[in-house]
Amino acid sequence: MTSRLVNIALSQYGINEVPGVENNPEIMKYFKVGGHSWVQGDETAWCSAFINWCADQMGFECSEKLDARSWLNIGMQVDSIDNADIAVLWRESPESWKGHVGIPIRETENHIWLLGGNQNNMVRISAYPKERILKYIKLWR
Repeated sequence: MTSRLVNIALSQYGINEVPGVENNPEIMKYFKVGGHSWVQGDETAWCSAFINWCADQMGFECSEKLDARSWLNIGMQVDSIDNADIAVLWRESPESWKGHVGIPIRETENHIWLLGGNQNNMVRISAYPKERILKYIKLWR
């Protein structure tokens, strides 16, 4: 785990969506990094935009896409949380195009805790079932 990547993500901890027509400018900046300035609202799925922003701050390769599974094609697959910068999870089903991406912080036998964006509409640490992990990934510059 790259502690500086964690520190960059933690600097955004608690950033949350603004209900209604207003938008949180902090979330909107995540979209701009990947060239998605066309996005009009902070309620657009933004977990990948957040990881793109964090990776960009580190000078790491970015997916520059808004779908979480786009990260499956970035960096190098590693076999454990100890060597991973990010984790990509499936959402709805392993075959679905939907997913989630975040920075692995901790694991137990059945769960992984990810630091990420758009976790309950904010940047926070949340637990996910380990069975949903598609890949652990080491990013590179």
